[in-house]
Order: sequence, then structure tokens, then C-alpha cells
Amino acid sequence: MEIERVQDISSSSLHTEAIPLEFIRSEKEQPAITTFRGPVPAIPVVDLSDPDEESVARAVVKASEEWGIFQVVNHGIPTELIKRLQGVGRTFFELPSSEKESVAKPVDAKDIEGYGTKLQKEVEGKKAWVDHLFHRIWPPSCVNYSFWPKNPPEYREVNEEYALHVKKLSETLLGILSEGLGLRREALREGLGGDLAEYMMKINYYPPCPRPDLALGVPAHTDLSGITLLVPNEVPGLQVFKDDHWFDAEYIPSAVVVHIGDQILRLSNGRYKNVLHRTTVDKDRTRMSWPVFLEPHREMIVGPLPELISDGNPPKYKPFAFKDYSYRKLNKLPLD
Repeated sequence: MEIERVQDISSSSLHTEAIPLEFIRSEKEQPAITTFRGPVPAIPVVDLSDPDEESVARAVVKASEEWGIFQVVNHGIPTELIKRLQGVGRTFFELPSSEKESVAKPVDAKDIEGYGTKLQKEVEGKKAWVDHLFHRIWPPSCVNYSFWPKNPPEYREVNEEYALHVKKLSETLLGILSEGLGLRREALREGLGGDLAEYMMKINYYPPCPRPDLALGVPAHTDLSGITLLVPNEVPGLQVFKDDHWFDAEYIPSAVVVHIGDQILRLSNGRYKNVLHRTTVDKDRTRMSWPVFLEPHREMIVGPLPELISDGNPPKYKPFAFKDYSYRKLNKLPLD
């Protein structure tokens, strides 16, 4: 059975100024109705090159407690490498369908790696205006190159270089967050599986949509991961839910957007927030983003860190093997 890709639907829809019914959101989700139009509070921005390390640590911890999202600048990932990463990803999505389908997620696969369209079950049976590509980039033992594009030829080299930089940045941030909990610097990294933790690259491709007022690129969700490090292209679209409103996130060139995911929420026993966010789409331009999800390996059991639990601070979350947590969440099954 051939799967219809949103990129193809976009190409045919642009002539009609209409979109298929399954992409039209209910009024409680439509961005034109639900996006806040007043003064927008700024998502925290942290300059990691600030020589005052205590100030940097306080800013990261405060943003993670209050927002669950922040942007980092001067983060050590070369701007030129980010541009190359975006260039090879964009080139892949501009290839003919047959080339993209050569790395498609198999229909019966239990894993999410590969080129695809639908990711999770939606309550109202709606569809998101996005195609995607997933593949692990670290550790080398879990990389499956059959899901990495062969074209453009430099795709592999760029992604392998990016993996080393994104790993280093994530470990810096996890160290700060661990110490913010009063724990050893390695505590959260170990809670996510240490050297066995996996880095999953995703490329989101949101083609032009004739009715951006009615559709969503990705509906409201929190990330399954421990932490997510994302670089977007210049087309805005990320929205964050805070204080009962949906706010647009500012685009800062070369910044990395950091999301606190479900597993850090659970390991910290609720001290750090997992950010609720969604993506809108543009009428004329393609939005793309490159999140890397730092996740526990499948069998890793994740729950509140024992060092944080006491009579006065009982566990708020039930421990789950990551594979079971992911399955339950993606299929909208209870998590308590």
C-alpha cells in the first residue's frame, strides 16, 4: 500500500487553495484561533560563552524549572556545521520520491527509523502537515546506516561530525541540570543510561500549506526524550504553551533550542518541566527543523532518581522501561 506523503499533497493543494479534511484541526487547535496575539514573553536565551559559570548554571536551571525550554547561543557547535547539516537535509527532501522512499520506514517496523509521515495515533484521527526522517546518530553500536540517505554523498560525514558536537553540548547541559538538583554532575546522564543512551536525529519537513490557519505541522505534545536539541531553519513555526496561552518562539540564527523532555521530568521527580509545544506551518515557505532526541535505550527503566526521594518528596511518577513508556504514550494509553 502506497503511503501519501504530505510533500505531494502540498504540491497538489497549492493550486486549489484547499487542504484535505483530515488536516483541518478542530477550533480548539486551529492556530488562527488559539495563538496569543498580545505581547509575547521571551523564551529564555542563555549565552554559554559567559565566563560567569554560576550565572549560566542558574539561567539553565531557572529556564528548565519555569519553562522547560530555552535557547542557547555560543554553544560550541560551529555555525558552518549547522548550515551544512541543514543543506544536506534540505537536499534529501528535494530529491525525487523514489530516492526518498529507498530509506522509508518499513510498514511493519516496530521502530521509528526511516523516512515517513505519520508518527503517532491522534485522538480525532487528524493528520499533521509534515514528513520526516528519523535515524540514530550515536552511539556507533546502534547506528543503522540503511536509514541514512546515500544522497547527497556528504550526508553521512556531516551527520557524524554533528553527532560529536551535539553529544558534547547535551552532556554539558545535563551536568548543569544534575548539579541544579544538588546531585553529582553525572547523575542525569547515568539516569538516561550513560554511554548506552541514544541520540536520535529527526528532520521535520513542513511544506507550504494553503491554509496555515487551519492546519498544524505537529500537534501539541511533550517530547519522549530526556532532552532535545533542535536547530530550525529561518521559517518560524515553533509555539510554546505557557500560562494557558500558545506563544510564538523567536527565531535566533545559529541558536540551539533546548527542550526538556518527559524523561528528565520523571528523573527530576517533576522539578524540571517538560515543555508542551507544537508547530505551525507557512503558506508560501517550507519550514524545516533538525531535533536530536537524547533517549534512554529501549530496556532502560526510568523513574525518579532515588537520591531525590524522601518522606517529604515521594515519587510522583511510576518507573517504566523506555520502550514501554514510548509505546503507551504514542498509542495514548495511561501512564500511571
